[in-house]
Amino acid sequence: MQSVQPGPLLPEGDPRVYSSGRWLRGDSLERESRYIRFDFAALCKRATELCPGATFIVTCEKKEGGYNRVFIFTMNNKSRVVARLPTRIAGPPKLITNSEVATIKYLKSSTRIPIPKILDWSDSSTNAIGSEYIIMEHAKGVQLHQIWPAMSLEQQIACTGAVIGNVKQMAALDFHAYGSLYLEDVDIDPSMKHSITSGYVIGPHCGNTYWDCEAHEPRYYGSAKPNRGPWFDLATYCSALIDVGVTRLPPIDAAVNEKPSYHGAVAEHKRLLSFGRDVASRLIEDSQVQKAAAPILLHQDLHKRNIYVSDEDPTIVTDIIDWQSSSINPSFMHANDVPDFAAHVPTIDDDSPSEKSRAGDNAKFCNQAFIAGMRLLVPKVHATWELDDDVTRFFEYCHRTYRDGAGILRQILMDLANHWEHLGLAGPCPYPLPTSEEWVTHNEEYKALEDAQKLKKFVTRRLNTASDGWVPTDAWKETKEDYKKLYDHFSQTMSQEDLRQIWPFDKPCSDLEN
Repeated sequence: MQSVQPGPLLPEGDPRVYSSGRWLRGDSLERESRYIRFDFAALCKRATELCPGATFIVTCEKKEGGYNRVFIFTMNNKSRVVARLPTRIAGPPKLITNSEVATIKYLKSSTRIPIPKILDWSDSSTNAIGSEYIIMEHAKGVQLHQIWPAMSLEQQIACTGAVIGNVKQMAALDFHAYGSLYLEDVDIDPSMKHSITSGYVIGPHCGNTYWDCEAHEPRYYGSAKPNRGPWFDLATYCSALIDVGVTRLPPIDAAVNEKPSYHGAVAEHKRLLSFGRDVASRLIEDSQVQKAAAPILLHQDLHKRNIYVSDEDPTIVTDIIDWQSSSINPSFMHANDVPDFAAHVPTIDDDSPSEKSRAGDNAKFCNQAFIAGMRLLVPKVHATWELDDDVTRFFEYCHRTYRDGAGILRQILMDLANHWEHLGLAGPCPYPLPTSEEWVTHNEEYKALEDAQKLKKFVTRRLNTASDGWVPTDAWKETKEDYKKLYDHFSQTMSQEDLRQIWPFDKPCSDLEN
């Protein structure tokens, strides 16, 4: 008879509540959006049942990301399993869970990519646990993030090559539609299922870009209906990106006073998106864009924390974890995806100047190795690097205009119009170049937008927060005090209205008090 004995080594506090950090912007909403209603005792019971010979849990480590609640259970027989529950901001929990299971199973059956085995899962919240979940074996080896700084350059380059070998296997899979993978019996409208092989279908994209689930960005479906796929050609995929941008726009009569003036009126966003739709339809006629648009399934977050390597030989990848929201997109949507271990900027902050120099040199060589390896082994991704930055930036930002401000998409459209002929694109650009007066207005707004971005970068670096204002819980009290001092300093040097226009987070007030 198995029993669960939650003891003092289990997580403190309510396991349903997000507790890893706080936010300088919309703190209450951010934490509430990560609350997961479930029965922790039932989860413990199920995890124990999945470990033959185990009778109770010895320890439970709680880990939290933006989109998941993770519990690492260690049993009294030393076996370990990992339970993952999605937060609602990840996307629709049923689809997110079913798609991740399908993606893992499909990859394990079609490639040699090492992924931990799924022991149990449910894409329904009506189970005994009360939430969608996935329980897996714990990853083998050691997290690459933990040992990367101690690895030699030769080991780092060899490990980079091993990761590319896994990317090559993903990219070699052929698909004929864009969307997300699901098991064929997934509970969705049959008309939304595109069969690819026995047991699997391509269905609606489960990424949160396409759903009304983001904490600070409600969707409005009056002017555009949900357009989530699957899409069978590039034209319908790109039309969906514009539709996403439209659904982010509030009704004209909605209160927009909270937005800074440079953000742009709703009517201006609509105008830009309308031109964006026309520009997209012309861009996809270009042969280079078509070559870089092959449907491809890649890991959404292939960084050191999601890669495990051998304890004995860190050049051997033993497991890759966290496949949530990994979907089938045009290759060019991954044009700027570079793993953190292959990025130019070193990630070591607290070492001596000589160690920082070594880390910087190693990062440069790993970046070169990554680019060379991808060019040779992953032509689908390499083709995206042949596209001009103006083109890839358009597809990256065209649906984000109301999030980022009208000036960014306007600038991208202006750059495309200026370079249209140089890029070899046929006919005139659908976006007309602005008049001299429009140029002046745009430059003023764009400079204000850049000033706000610079201030945000300054504040986050000064306070050592994430770009969205996230602060670890143990640093919240001190950071909150420093934040108020910083805000008070700026409030003495400019008017309250000017400060409101560019300040990146909430004004120190009640939401930051506790």
